Amino acid sequence: MAAVLAMVARGCGGVWRRLRQRCAVRPGSGPFPRGERAVACNARGGMMSAGKSGLTPWIPVVGLEIHAQISSNSKLFSGSQVQFAAPPNSLVSFFDASLPGTLPVLNRRCVEAAVMTGLALNCHINKKSLFDRKHYFYADLPAGYQITQQRVPIAVNGSLSYSLCIDNKMSQMVTKTVRIKQIQLEQDSGKSLHDDARSQTLVDLNRAGVGLMELVMEPDMCCGEEAAAAVRELQLILQTLGSSQAVMAEGQLRVDANVSVHHPGEPYGVRTEVKNINSIRFLAKAVDYEIQRQIEELGNGGTISNETRAFDSKLGCTVPMRDKEGKQDYRFMPEPNLPPLILYDAKSLPANMNHQQVINIDWIRERLPDLPSVKREKLVEQYGILPEHSFTLLVWQQDQNCNSRHSNEDGLPEFFENVVKQTQMKPKKVIGWILNDLLSYLKQHSLTVKESPVSSFLLADLLNLLEKKEISSTAAKQVMAIKAGNQKVLNKLIGLVQKKTQGRSNPVLVKQLLEKKLSE
Repeated sequence: MAAVLAMVARGCGGVWRRLRQRCAVRPGSGPFPRGERAVACNARGGMMSAGKSGLTPWIPVVGLEIHAQISSNSKLFSGSQVQFAAPPNSLVSFFDASLPGTLPVLNRRCVEAAVMTGLALNCHINKKSLFDRKHYFYADLPAGYQITQQRVPIAVNGSLSYSLCIDNKMSQMVTKTVRIKQIQLEQDSGKSLHDDARSQTLVDLNRAGVGLMELVMEPDMCCGEEAAAAVRELQLILQTLGSSQAVMAEGQLRVDANVSVHHPGEPYGVRTEVKNINSIRFLAKAVDYEIQRQIEELGNGGTISNETRAFDSKLGCTVPMRDKEGKQDYRFMPEPNLPPLILYDAKSLPANMNHQQVINIDWIRERLPDLPSVKREKLVEQYGILPEHSFTLLVWQQDQNCNSRHSNEDGLPEFFENVVKQTQMKPKKVIGWILNDLLSYLKQHSLTVKESPVSSFLLADLLNLLEKKEISSTAAKQVMAIKAGNQKVLNKLIGLVQKKTQGRSNPVLVKQLLEKKLSE
Protein backbone atom coordinates (compact mmCIF):
# COMPACT_ATOMS: atom_id res chain seq x y z
CA MET A 1 0.00 0.00 0.00
CA ALA A 2 1.23 3.50 -0.75
CA ALA A 3 2.86 5.06 2.28
CA VAL A 4 0.77 7.52 4.24
CA LEU A 5 2.08 10.99 4.93
CA ALA A 6 1.67 10.80 8.68
CA MET A 7 3.32 14.10 9.37
CA VAL A 8 0.69 16.82 9.00
CA ALA A 9 2.23 20.16 9.91
CA ARG A 10 0.38 23.06 11.37
CA GLY A 11 0.89 25.83 8.82
CA CYS A 12 2.11 23.59 6.01
CA GLY A 13 -0.47 21.02 7.01
CA GLY A 14 -2.83 21.89 4.18
CA VAL A 15 -0.23 20.91 1.58
CA TRP A 16 0.83 17.68 3.19
CA ARG A 17 -2.74 16.70 4.11
CA ARG A 18 -3.72 16.94 0.45
CA LEU A 19 -0.74 14.79 -0.49
CA ARG A 20 -1.68 12.29 2.19
CA GLN A 21 -5.24 12.08 0.88
CA ARG A 22 -3.92 11.30 -2.59
CA CYS A 23 -1.91 8.46 -1.11
CA ALA A 24 -4.91 6.82 0.54
CA VAL A 25 -5.72 4.65 -2.48
CA ARG A 26 -5.24 1.06 -3.57
CA PRO A 27 -1.72 -0.42 -3.27
CA GLY A 28 0.76 0.93 -5.77
CA SER A 29 -1.66 3.47 -7.28
CA GLY A 30 -0.66 6.57 -5.30
CA PRO A 31 1.88 9.19 -6.32
CA PHE A 32 4.42 7.75 -3.85
CA PRO A 33 6.04 4.32 -4.23
CA ARG A 34 5.72 1.44 -1.82
CA GLY A 35 7.82 1.95 1.32
CA GLU A 36 8.15 5.70 0.98
CA ARG A 37 8.85 7.53 4.21
CA ALA A 38 6.68 10.20 5.79
CA VAL A 39 7.29 13.90 5.35
CA ALA A 40 7.95 16.10 8.37
CA CYS A 41 7.07 19.76 8.19
CA ASN A 42 6.03 21.77 11.21
CA ALA A 43 5.06 25.43 11.14
CA ARG A 44 6.34 25.79 14.70
CA GLY A 45 9.69 24.36 13.74
CA GLY A 46 9.61 21.10 15.74
CA MET A 47 9.65 17.48 14.71
CA MET A 48 6.44 15.51 14.70
CA SER A 49 5.93 11.82 15.35
CA ALA A 50 5.82 9.49 12.37
CA GLY A 51 2.82 7.80 13.98
CA LYS A 52 1.95 4.12 13.69
CA SER A 53 3.86 3.68 10.45
CA GLY A 54 7.14 3.58 12.36
CA LEU A 55 8.86 5.10 9.34
CA THR A 56 11.65 7.63 9.72
CA PRO A 57 10.33 11.05 8.64
CA TRP A 58 11.91 13.27 6.06
CA ILE A 59 12.73 16.88 6.88
CA PRO A 60 12.37 19.23 3.89
CA VAL A 61 14.76 22.19 3.81
CA VAL A 62 14.09 25.29 1.69
CA GLY A 63 16.28 28.33 1.15
CA LEU A 64 15.67 31.21 -1.25
CA GLU A 65 17.74 33.57 -3.38
CA ILE A 66 15.72 36.56 -4.51
CA HIS A 67 16.62 39.16 -7.12
CA ALA A 68 14.72 42.42 -6.67
CA GLN A 69 15.01 45.10 -9.34
CA ILE A 70 15.79 48.44 -7.72
CA SER A 71 13.26 51.17 -8.38
CA SER A 72 15.49 53.74 -10.09
CA ASN A 73 15.25 55.92 -13.18
CA SER A 74 18.67 54.82 -14.42
CA LYS A 75 20.85 51.71 -14.32
CA LEU A 76 23.35 50.71 -11.64
CA PHE A 77 26.52 51.91 -13.40
CA SER A 78 25.29 53.97 -16.36
CA GLY A 79 22.85 56.77 -17.10
CA SER A 80 20.64 54.62 -19.35
CA GLN A 81 16.93 54.84 -18.58
CA VAL A 82 15.10 51.93 -16.98
CA GLN A 83 11.75 51.23 -18.63
CA PHE A 84 9.69 48.06 -18.95
CA ALA A 85 8.69 46.91 -22.45
CA ALA A 86 10.72 49.56 -24.28
CA PRO A 87 11.66 48.75 -27.90
CA PRO A 88 14.53 46.23 -27.99
CA ASN A 89 18.03 47.69 -27.54
CA SER A 90 16.69 51.24 -27.25
CA LEU A 91 18.01 51.83 -23.71
CA VAL A 92 21.64 50.77 -24.07
CA SER A 93 24.64 52.97 -23.28
CA PHE A 94 28.21 52.33 -24.43
CA PHE A 95 28.97 50.92 -20.96
CA ASP A 96 25.94 48.60 -21.08
CA ALA A 97 27.19 47.23 -24.40
CA SER A 98 30.67 46.84 -22.84
CA LEU A 99 32.47 48.95 -25.44
CA PRO A 100 36.23 49.33 -24.73
CA GLY A 101 37.23 52.27 -22.57
CA THR A 102 33.89 52.74 -20.82
CA LEU A 103 33.86 52.92 -17.01
CA PRO A 104 31.16 52.32 -14.37
CA VAL A 105 29.70 55.21 -12.35
CA LEU A 106 27.79 54.00 -9.26
CA ASN A 107 24.15 55.10 -8.98
CA ARG A 108 23.55 56.73 -5.58
CA ARG A 109 19.85 55.90 -5.62
CA CYS A 110 20.59 52.17 -5.90
CA VAL A 111 22.92 52.30 -2.89
CA GLU A 112 20.31 54.14 -0.80
CA ALA A 113 17.65 51.61 -1.78
CA ALA A 114 19.88 48.72 -0.69
CA VAL A 115 20.67 50.40 2.64
CA MET A 116 16.99 51.12 3.21
CA THR A 117 16.07 47.50 2.47
CA GLY A 118 18.83 46.20 4.73
CA LEU A 119 17.66 48.35 7.64
CA ALA A 120 14.05 47.24 7.14
CA LEU A 121 15.21 43.61 7.27
CA ASN A 122 17.21 44.10 10.48
CA CYS A 123 20.54 43.73 8.71
CA HIS A 124 23.93 45.00 9.75
CA ILE A 125 24.98 47.59 7.16
CA ASN A 126 28.64 47.33 6.24
CA LYS A 127 30.23 50.77 6.21
CA LYS A 128 32.75 49.37 3.75
CA SER A 129 31.64 47.00 1.01
CA LEU A 130 33.43 45.81 -2.11
CA PHE A 131 32.56 45.11 -5.74
CA ASP A 132 33.69 41.99 -7.57
CA ARG A 133 33.64 40.57 -11.06
CA LYS A 134 31.82 37.26 -11.53
CA HIS A 135 32.87 35.72 -14.84
CA TYR A 136 30.56 33.64 -16.99
CA PHE A 137 29.72 33.64 -20.66
CA TYR A 138 26.21 34.23 -21.97
CA ALA A 139 25.19 35.99 -25.17
CA ASP A 140 23.20 38.54 -23.13
CA LEU A 141 26.20 39.39 -20.89
CA PRO A 142 28.40 41.40 -23.28
CA ALA A 143 31.25 42.04 -20.81
CA GLY A 144 31.68 38.34 -20.02
CA TYR A 145 31.32 39.13 -16.33
CA GLN A 146 28.81 40.57 -13.88
CA ILE A 147 29.69 43.24 -11.32
CA THR A 148 28.43 42.00 -7.94
CA GLN A 149 29.43 41.91 -4.25
CA GLN A 150 30.74 38.45 -3.47
CA ARG A 151 33.32 39.12 -0.72
CA VAL A 152 31.86 41.98 1.33
CA PRO A 153 28.20 42.76 0.50
CA ILE A 154 26.43 45.94 1.55
CA ALA A 155 24.25 44.25 4.23
CA VAL A 156 24.48 41.03 6.23
CA ASN A 157 22.87 39.05 9.08
CA GLY A 158 19.26 40.18 8.93
CA SER A 159 15.88 38.56 9.49
CA LEU A 160 12.38 38.60 8.04
CA SER A 161 9.27 37.78 10.06
CA TYR A 162 6.19 36.63 8.19
CA SER A 163 2.72 35.33 9.03
CA LEU A 164 1.52 31.88 8.06
CA CYS A 165 -2.04 30.56 8.11
CA ILE A 166 -2.59 27.31 9.96
CA ASP A 167 -4.51 24.85 7.80
CA ASN A 168 -5.41 27.72 5.42
CA LYS A 169 -7.48 29.44 8.13
CA MET A 170 -7.01 33.20 8.29
CA SER A 171 -8.24 33.16 11.90
CA GLN A 172 -5.33 30.93 12.92
CA MET A 173 -1.95 32.41 12.13
CA VAL A 174 1.57 31.88 13.39
CA THR A 175 4.58 34.14 12.96
CA LYS A 176 7.82 32.64 11.70
CA THR A 177 11.24 34.13 11.00
CA VAL A 178 13.76 33.43 8.26
CA ARG A 179 17.33 34.64 8.52
CA ILE A 180 18.75 36.90 5.82
CA LYS A 181 22.35 35.95 5.09
CA GLN A 182 23.17 38.97 2.95
CA ILE A 183 21.98 41.63 0.54
CA GLN A 184 24.28 42.53 -2.34
CA LEU A 185 24.19 45.01 -5.18
CA GLU A 186 24.71 43.66 -8.68
CA GLN A 187 23.94 44.17 -12.36
CA ASP A 188 21.18 42.43 -14.23
CA SER A 189 21.96 40.73 -17.52
CA GLY A 190 20.30 41.32 -20.87
CA LYS A 191 17.55 39.12 -22.21
CA SER A 192 17.81 36.32 -24.77
CA LEU A 193 14.74 35.87 -26.96
CA HIS A 194 14.62 32.43 -28.56
CA ASP A 195 12.94 32.22 -31.97
CA ASP A 196 12.37 28.49 -32.42
CA ALA A 197 10.63 28.95 -35.77
CA ARG A 198 13.75 30.47 -37.29
CA SER A 199 16.23 28.56 -35.09
CA GLN A 200 17.84 31.74 -33.84
CA THR A 201 18.31 33.68 -30.61
CA LEU A 202 17.91 37.46 -30.44
CA VAL A 203 19.51 39.56 -27.71
CA ASP A 204 17.90 42.59 -26.05
CA LEU A 205 20.30 44.59 -23.85
CA ASN A 206 17.72 47.01 -22.41
CA ARG A 207 17.85 45.12 -19.10
CA ALA A 208 21.66 44.79 -19.09
CA GLY A 209 23.10 46.79 -16.21
CA VAL A 210 19.79 47.41 -14.40
CA GLY A 211 20.40 47.56 -10.64
CA LEU A 212 19.48 44.48 -8.59
CA MET A 213 19.47 43.60 -4.93
CA GLU A 214 20.16 39.92 -4.38
CA LEU A 215 18.72 38.78 -1.05
CA VAL A 216 19.97 35.42 0.19
CA MET A 217 17.70 33.70 2.72
CA GLU A 218 19.05 30.94 4.93
CA PRO A 219 17.44 27.45 4.59
CA ASP A 220 14.98 28.04 7.45
CA MET A 221 11.78 27.04 5.63
CA CYS A 222 10.24 23.62 5.12
CA CYS A 223 7.50 23.87 2.47
CA GLY A 224 6.02 25.90 -0.34
CA GLU A 225 3.54 27.74 1.86
CA GLU A 226 6.32 29.05 4.08
CA ALA A 227 8.42 30.13 1.09
CA ALA A 228 5.43 31.86 -0.50
CA ALA A 229 4.49 33.65 2.74
CA ALA A 230 8.07 34.88 3.22
CA VAL A 231 8.30 36.24 -0.33
CA ARG A 232 4.86 37.83 -0.05
CA GLU A 233 5.94 39.72 3.08
CA LEU A 234 9.25 40.72 1.48
CA GLN A 235 7.40 41.96 -1.59
CA LEU A 236 5.14 44.11 0.56
CA ILE A 237 8.12 45.53 2.47
CA LEU A 238 9.94 46.45 -0.76
CA GLN A 239 6.84 48.17 -2.11
CA THR A 240 6.28 50.03 1.18
CA LEU A 241 9.88 51.27 1.13
CA GLY A 242 9.74 52.12 -2.56
CA SER A 243 13.09 50.38 -3.03
CA SER A 244 11.52 48.05 -5.62
CA GLN A 245 8.15 47.90 -7.32
CA ALA A 246 8.57 44.13 -7.09
CA VAL A 247 6.10 43.37 -9.89
CA MET A 248 6.80 39.69 -10.53
CA ALA A 249 4.95 39.68 -13.86
CA GLU A 250 7.50 42.22 -15.15
CA GLY A 251 10.52 40.32 -13.84
CA GLN A 252 11.16 42.82 -11.05
CA LEU A 253 11.19 40.05 -8.44
CA ARG A 254 12.62 36.66 -9.38
CA VAL A 255 13.03 33.77 -6.98
CA ASP A 256 15.44 30.82 -6.99
CA ALA A 257 14.49 28.06 -4.53
CA ASN A 258 17.07 25.65 -3.09
CA VAL A 259 15.37 22.44 -1.94
CA SER A 260 16.66 19.31 -0.19
CA VAL A 261 15.38 16.61 2.19
CA HIS A 262 17.11 14.62 4.92
CA HIS A 263 16.42 12.40 7.93
CA PRO A 264 16.57 13.77 11.50
CA GLY A 265 20.12 13.86 12.82
CA GLU A 266 21.65 13.53 9.37
CA PRO A 267 23.40 16.25 7.30
CA TYR A 268 21.37 18.17 4.77
CA GLY A 269 20.68 16.25 1.59
CA VAL A 270 21.86 17.11 -1.92
CA ARG A 271 19.99 20.21 -2.99
CA THR A 272 18.46 21.19 -6.29
CA GLU A 273 17.90 24.77 -7.39
CA VAL A 274 14.64 25.75 -9.07
CA LYS A 275 15.45 28.90 -11.06
CA ASN A 276 13.62 32.09 -12.01
CA ILE A 277 10.19 31.53 -10.46
CA ASN A 278 8.08 34.57 -11.34
CA SER A 279 4.92 34.01 -9.29
CA ILE A 280 4.25 33.48 -5.59
CA ARG A 281 1.66 30.84 -6.42
CA PHE A 282 4.12 29.02 -8.69
CA LEU A 283 6.79 29.26 -5.98
CA ALA A 284 4.61 27.34 -3.53
CA LYS A 285 3.78 24.72 -6.16
CA ALA A 286 7.39 24.37 -7.36
CA VAL A 287 8.80 23.89 -3.84
CA ASP A 288 6.15 21.36 -2.81
CA TYR A 289 6.54 19.41 -6.05
CA GLU A 290 10.32 19.32 -5.70
CA ILE A 291 10.07 18.08 -2.09
CA GLN A 292 7.66 15.36 -3.18
CA ARG A 293 9.86 14.42 -6.15
CA GLN A 294 12.98 14.07 -4.03
CA ILE A 295 11.23 11.95 -1.38
CA GLU A 296 9.81 9.72 -4.08
CA GLU A 297 13.22 9.36 -5.76
CA LEU A 298 15.01 8.53 -2.52
CA GLY A 299 12.20 6.21 -1.45
CA ASN A 300 12.78 4.23 -4.65
CA GLY A 301 16.45 3.84 -3.79
CA GLY A 302 17.60 6.54 -6.20
CA THR A 303 19.80 9.58 -5.65
CA ILE A 304 19.31 13.32 -6.01
CA SER A 305 21.52 15.17 -8.47
CA ASN A 306 22.92 18.59 -7.68
CA GLU A 307 21.24 20.30 -10.62
CA THR A 308 19.38 23.38 -11.75
CA ARG A 309 15.72 22.88 -12.57
CA ALA A 310 12.87 25.02 -13.90
CA PHE A 311 9.19 24.98 -12.95
CA ASP A 312 6.80 24.18 -15.80
CA SER A 313 3.60 25.94 -14.74
CA LYS A 314 1.51 24.16 -17.38
CA LEU A 315 2.57 20.70 -16.27
CA GLY A 316 2.83 21.66 -12.61
CA CYS A 317 6.28 20.06 -12.21
CA THR A 318 9.98 20.89 -12.20
CA VAL A 319 12.15 19.88 -15.18
CA PRO A 320 15.95 19.60 -15.44
CA MET A 321 17.88 22.52 -16.96
CA ARG A 322 21.56 21.83 -16.37
CA ASP A 323 23.84 19.75 -14.16
CA LYS A 324 25.73 21.47 -11.34
CA GLU A 325 27.87 18.51 -10.24
CA GLY A 326 30.96 20.03 -11.85
CA LYS A 327 31.19 23.28 -9.92
CA GLN A 328 31.50 26.28 -12.22
CA ASP A 329 34.52 28.47 -11.60
CA TYR A 330 33.28 32.05 -11.75
CA ARG A 331 36.85 33.34 -11.25
CA PHE A 332 35.79 36.05 -8.80
CA MET A 333 38.18 38.99 -8.68
CA PRO A 334 38.03 42.53 -7.26
CA GLU A 335 36.41 45.02 -9.63
CA PRO A 336 39.39 47.23 -10.60
CA ASN A 337 37.29 50.16 -11.83
CA LEU A 338 35.31 50.70 -8.62
CA PRO A 339 36.79 51.74 -5.26
CA PRO A 340 35.36 50.36 -1.98
CA LEU A 341 31.86 51.65 -1.22
CA ILE A 342 32.14 53.72 1.97
CA LEU A 343 29.06 54.57 4.03
CA TYR A 344 28.79 56.67 7.18
CA ASP A 345 26.62 57.00 10.25
CA ALA A 346 26.13 60.00 12.54
CA LYS A 347 29.21 59.09 14.62
CA SER A 348 31.62 58.43 11.78
CA LEU A 349 30.57 61.29 9.48
CA PRO A 350 33.43 63.85 9.31
CA ALA A 351 32.37 67.35 10.30
CA ASN A 352 33.93 69.02 7.26
CA MET A 353 32.40 66.64 4.68
CA ASN A 354 29.62 67.72 2.33
CA HIS A 355 26.56 65.72 3.42
CA GLN A 356 25.24 65.71 -0.14
CA GLN A 357 28.23 63.68 -1.32
CA VAL A 358 27.97 60.84 1.20
CA ILE A 359 25.35 58.33 2.29
CA ASN A 360 24.40 58.53 5.96
CA ILE A 361 22.94 55.26 7.32
CA ASP A 362 21.29 56.97 10.29
CA TRP A 363 19.68 59.59 8.04
CA ILE A 364 18.07 56.79 6.02
CA ARG A 365 17.06 54.91 9.20
CA GLU A 366 15.22 57.96 10.57
CA ARG A 367 13.16 58.23 7.38
CA LEU A 368 12.00 54.63 7.13
CA PRO A 369 8.21 54.40 6.73
CA ASP A 370 6.05 52.17 8.90
CA LEU A 371 6.61 48.60 7.77
CA PRO A 372 3.66 46.28 7.03
CA SER A 373 3.92 44.52 10.41
CA VAL A 374 3.73 47.90 12.19
CA LYS A 375 0.81 48.99 10.01
CA ARG A 376 -1.09 45.81 10.89
CA GLU A 377 -0.45 46.31 14.61
CA LYS A 378 -1.65 49.92 14.43
CA LEU A 379 -4.84 48.94 12.62
CA VAL A 380 -5.60 46.33 15.28
CA GLU A 381 -4.78 48.61 18.23
CA GLN A 382 -6.43 51.75 16.89
CA TYR A 383 -9.61 50.29 15.45
CA GLY A 384 -10.04 47.03 17.35
CA ILE A 385 -10.31 44.93 14.19
CA LEU A 386 -9.16 41.31 14.10
CA PRO A 387 -5.52 40.61 13.17
CA GLU A 388 -6.60 38.55 10.16
CA HIS A 389 -8.61 41.53 8.87
CA SER A 390 -5.56 43.80 9.09
CA PHE A 391 -3.61 41.14 7.20
CA THR A 392 -6.27 41.03 4.45
CA LEU A 393 -6.21 44.83 4.09
CA LEU A 394 -2.47 44.86 3.43
CA VAL A 395 -2.38 41.72 1.29
CA TRP A 396 -5.04 43.25 -0.97
CA GLN A 397 -2.94 46.43 -1.10
CA GLN A 398 0.01 44.31 -2.18
CA ASP A 399 -1.98 42.51 -4.87
CA GLN A 400 -3.02 45.87 -6.31
CA ASN A 401 0.56 47.16 -6.25
CA CYS A 402 1.67 44.08 -8.17
CA ASN A 403 -0.77 44.95 -10.95
CA SER A 404 -0.09 48.68 -10.95
CA ARG A 405 2.74 50.83 -12.21
CA HIS A 406 2.08 53.18 -9.26
CA SER A 407 2.87 51.02 -6.27
CA ASN A 408 2.68 53.86 -3.72
CA GLU A 409 -0.89 54.93 -4.45
CA ASP A 410 -3.42 54.85 -1.62
CA GLY A 411 -4.95 51.42 -1.16
CA LEU A 412 -7.43 49.53 0.96
CA PRO A 413 -5.99 50.45 4.41
CA GLU A 414 -6.31 54.15 3.57
CA PHE A 415 -9.82 53.59 2.16
CA PHE A 416 -10.84 51.85 5.39
CA GLU A 417 -9.44 54.64 7.57
CA ASN A 418 -11.17 57.32 5.47
CA VAL A 419 -14.51 55.57 5.86
CA VAL A 420 -14.04 55.20 9.63
CA LYS A 421 -13.28 58.93 9.96
CA GLN A 422 -16.51 59.86 8.16
CA THR A 423 -18.99 57.44 9.68
CA GLN A 424 -20.59 56.84 13.05
CA MET A 425 -20.49 53.08 12.56
CA LYS A 426 -17.97 51.13 14.62
CA PRO A 427 -14.79 50.08 12.79
CA LYS A 428 -15.53 46.38 13.38
CA LYS A 429 -18.72 46.75 11.34
CA VAL A 430 -17.07 48.95 8.70
CA ILE A 431 -14.39 46.35 8.02
CA GLY A 432 -17.11 43.79 7.29
CA TRP A 433 -18.68 45.99 4.63
CA ILE A 434 -15.33 46.68 3.01
CA LEU A 435 -14.04 43.11 3.00
CA ASN A 436 -17.30 41.34 2.22
CA ASP A 437 -19.05 43.73 -0.16
CA LEU A 438 -16.63 46.24 -1.66
CA LEU A 439 -13.72 43.83 -1.97
CA SER A 440 -15.77 41.13 -3.67
CA TYR A 441 -16.88 43.62 -6.31
CA LEU A 442 -13.35 44.92 -6.92
CA LYS A 443 -12.03 41.37 -7.27
CA GLN A 444 -14.83 40.39 -9.62
CA HIS A 445 -14.12 43.31 -11.95
CA SER A 446 -10.31 43.41 -11.48
CA LEU A 447 -10.38 46.98 -10.21
CA THR A 448 -7.99 48.80 -7.90
CA VAL A 449 -9.27 50.75 -4.92
CA LYS A 450 -8.52 53.95 -6.80
CA GLU A 451 -10.79 52.77 -9.63
CA SER A 452 -13.65 51.83 -7.31
CA PRO A 453 -17.00 53.38 -8.35
CA VAL A 454 -17.90 53.49 -4.63
CA SER A 455 -15.89 56.23 -2.93
CA SER A 456 -15.03 56.25 0.76
CA PHE A 457 -17.36 59.25 1.16
CA LEU A 458 -20.31 57.43 -0.42
CA LEU A 459 -19.77 54.29 1.63
CA ALA A 460 -19.48 56.35 4.83
CA ASP A 461 -22.71 58.17 3.93
CA LEU A 462 -24.52 54.88 3.37
CA LEU A 463 -23.23 53.41 6.62
CA ASN A 464 -24.38 56.54 8.51
CA LEU A 465 -27.89 56.11 7.11
CA LEU A 466 -27.77 52.45 8.02
CA GLU A 467 -26.57 53.21 11.55
CA LYS A 468 -29.44 55.68 12.01
CA LYS A 469 -31.83 52.97 10.74
CA GLU A 470 -33.00 55.28 7.94
CA ILE A 471 -32.25 52.56 5.38
CA SER A 472 -31.94 48.80 5.58
CA SER A 473 -28.83 46.75 4.97
CA THR A 474 -30.42 45.45 1.77
CA ALA A 475 -31.04 48.99 0.52
CA ALA A 476 -27.45 50.01 1.25
CA LYS A 477 -26.15 47.04 -0.73
CA GLN A 478 -28.50 47.92 -3.60
CA VAL A 479 -27.14 51.47 -3.73
CA MET A 480 -23.59 50.10 -3.79
CA ALA A 481 -24.55 47.73 -6.59
CA ILE A 482 -26.05 50.55 -8.65
CA LYS A 483 -22.99 52.72 -8.13
CA ALA A 484 -20.97 49.76 -9.34
CA GLY A 485 -23.01 49.74 -12.54
CA ASN A 486 -25.48 46.94 -11.80
CA GLN A 487 -28.34 47.80 -14.18
CA LYS A 488 -30.60 45.05 -12.82
CA VAL A 489 -30.70 46.65 -9.37
CA LEU A 490 -31.44 50.06 -10.88
CA ASN A 491 -34.33 48.59 -12.85
CA LYS A 492 -35.59 46.97 -9.66
CA LEU A 493 -35.67 50.34 -7.90
CA ILE A 494 -37.53 51.88 -10.83
CA GLY A 495 -40.05 49.05 -10.53
CA LEU A 496 -40.49 49.76 -6.81
CA VAL A 497 -41.16 53.44 -7.56
CA GLN A 498 -43.71 52.42 -10.19
CA LYS A 499 -45.38 50.13 -7.68
CA LYS A 500 -45.45 52.83 -4.99
CA THR A 501 -46.98 55.39 -7.39
CA GLN A 502 -49.36 52.79 -8.84
CA GLY A 503 -47.84 53.23 -12.29
CA ARG A 504 -48.35 57.01 -12.46
CA SER A 505 -44.61 57.88 -12.52
CA ASN A 506 -42.59 58.27 -15.70
CA PRO A 507 -39.96 55.45 -15.63
CA VAL A 508 -37.57 57.44 -17.86
CA LEU A 509 -37.75 60.43 -15.53
CA VAL A 510 -37.39 58.16 -12.46
CA LYS A 511 -34.26 56.62 -13.96
CA GLN A 512 -32.80 60.06 -14.69
CA LEU A 513 -33.50 61.23 -11.14
CA LEU A 514 -31.98 58.11 -9.60
CA GLU A 515 -28.87 58.33 -11.76
CA LYS A 516 -28.49 62.02 -10.90
CA LYS A 517 -28.77 61.32 -7.18
CA LEU A 518 -26.34 58.44 -7.36
CA SER A 519 -23.77 60.50 -9.25
CA GLU A 520 -23.71 63.23 -6.59
